Amino acid sequence: MMIGYARVSTQDQNLEPQLDALKKAGCEQIFEEKITGTQRERPELNNCLRMLRKDDVLVVWKLDRLARSLKDLVVIISDLDQRGIGFFSITESIDTTSPSGRLIFHIFGALAEFEHSLIRERTIAGLTAARARGRKGGRKPAMSNSDIQKAIAMLKDPMITKTEVAKHFGVSRLTLNKSIERLNKTV
Repeated sequence: MMIGYARVSTQDQNLEPQLDALKKAGCEQIFEEKITGTQRERPELNNCLRMLRKDDVLVVWKLDRLARSLKDLVVIISDLDQRGIGFFSITESIDTTSPSGRLIFHIFGALAEFEHSLIRERTIAGLTAARARGRKGGRKPAMSNSDIQKAIAMLKDPMITKTEVAKHFGVSRLTLNKSIERLNKTV
């Protein structure tokens, strides 16, 4: 069975051109969504992916209607492939049910992996350069050293609980405990 998925990014955009193309391609059922592709949760896409069965083919008008990035596209198509489900993009003429379509998809997978490696290398190089200039990465601690020392002094009073101290400083008990541990390691 051929199942279609159509998406536009805003409520004012028109799904009709996609719907016409999907019907012309032979889709027996079409899932429609008006939601930006940057949203992780796309309910109709999730419903569509759950509904697909072995030997079905997911059809989209264009690749960018399905995935936000090359990496996301590779993840979705790989999942379909493992489940025995084909994929067809009308505009790009990519059909994973054919040998040439599978080849193109594997090239996409290699490109996504290459892109990921480049990003990772640049990130590591940037962090190394920042450390060489004396910059330290990471988030600012939730509690300053003076706040931690005040908290320790407050905890010496048997009438004050850790929960009360944590609440006083606007942190969780876990953060309070970790902050005290961090200060003890530096002393």
